[in-house]
Amino acid sequence: MTPAEALAALRAAEARDGAPDAARRRDLLARLAAEVKRRGEEIAAAADADFGGRDRIETLLADVLLVADMALYARRRLRRWMRPRRVGVPFPFLPARAWVEPMPKGIVGVMAPWNYPVQLALAPVVDAIAAGNRVAVKPSEHTPRCAALIGEVLEAALGPDMARCVTGDAAVAADFAAQPWDHLVFTGGTATGRRVAQAAAANLVPVTLELGGKCPAVVLPGADLVVAARDLLAGKALNAGQTCVAPDTVLLVGHAPEAFAAACRAAGIAVPATAVLNATQATRLERLAGDATLTALGPPGEGLRRPLTLAEAADDAPLLQDEVFGPVLPVRPCAGLADAIAWIAARPAPLVIYIFGATPEEEGAIAAGTRSGALVSERCVEHVGFPALPFGGIGASGQGRLHGEEGFRSLSNLRTRVRHRRFSLARLFDPPRRRAAELVARLLLR
Repeated sequence: MTPAEALAALRAAEARDGAPDAARRRDLLARLAAEVKRRGEEIAAAADADFGGRDRIETLLADVLLVADMALYARRRLRRWMRPRRVGVPFPFLPARAWVEPMPKGIVGVMAPWNYPVQLALAPVVDAIAAGNRVAVKPSEHTPRCAALIGEVLEAALGPDMARCVTGDAAVAADFAAQPWDHLVFTGGTATGRRVAQAAAANLVPVTLELGGKCPAVVLPGADLVVAARDLLAGKALNAGQTCVAPDTVLLVGHAPEAFAAACRAAGIAVPATAVLNATQATRLERLAGDATLTALGPPGEGLRRPLTLAEAADDAPLLQDEVFGPVLPVRPCAGLADAIAWIAARPAPLVIYIFGATPEEEGAIAAGTRSGALVSERCVEHVGFPALPFGGIGASGQGRLHGEEGFRSLSNLRTRVRHRRFSLARLFDPPRRRAAELVARLLLR
């Protein structure tokens, strides 16, 4: 099925059946959660095969349970989210009434990457269905087994009148981005996100872009270095660092790189259970770290399982300029908090900034001096699993928000409604105006 055929089929279903009501949406969300959980072991096996080694527990938690939890969270709160919201009416227009009602946008396109192939395809589907839309999904061609399962899950849980799956290579993805969707959600790299936004702009399609960037972790003098190192490595080891919110660069304030390296070795987290996706990604990492001084925390594992590796490089080295997206963790000593804030502020705003050992004043200084999609203290990555939190970036790390109520609103048309009454003060200004209009105007201007 081509992207155009998927869009046409969903448009026909929309014209025939209209948007689903609250009861139908809640049923679809429940079915999606149940189907994802029912096929959890199949999804884990498919991801393991696609990656050439992916940890089963990571897939069950990050790709299966996270999607199911989000679907059930939205289902429980949907009626409240759908409720029209009254807004105030200026005095001259009383007794008019005004309110805002969230309405479906129509057909939402979702373009998903390979790193969390099921989560990043189906989490936007949760938001789209909750908002009453139909949805077409383009999974990554780099994880073909997961892509096939995504199509089967959508078919079984939502049916062809509500969801379609389009598979194919980069040319199909480009065609998908160029379709006149009512909204387009893309998750992936910043460079590809620019091309997707340009393609969508030709049809004036609004976009939600979930991109990447260098998510820094600021380790301050108040941090317990052993605890901070363990928490950082736990976040970096998840999916072998192939996570858009993985800690990307550690900024050490008041700690020596040698002490941090010793704390990392003491943490006992050395070789991620998940492999680097393929030889292309492994070669990219090697090229990125080519000029750096590397300290591997363990020996290589089987296949493309690479050890967590600390790296030191100059600020202008590729490793400190580009998103790492792998098990290499750059470490940079900073002269003080001001230096760390300046380093962050001089670069494109990241999805998240991590902080360890901050006083309230230090945390406030980081919050005031930087921009990011999130600011998280004392742990890494886990905030993405909070279904009530909006997720997204700013600037080069993305635009728009997904997850929870904000995801529902992002994929809704917040339609304005006004009901005027027969009489209002404003009617005095209708032509032909009489002397009363002048008197009322002077009164209002006071």
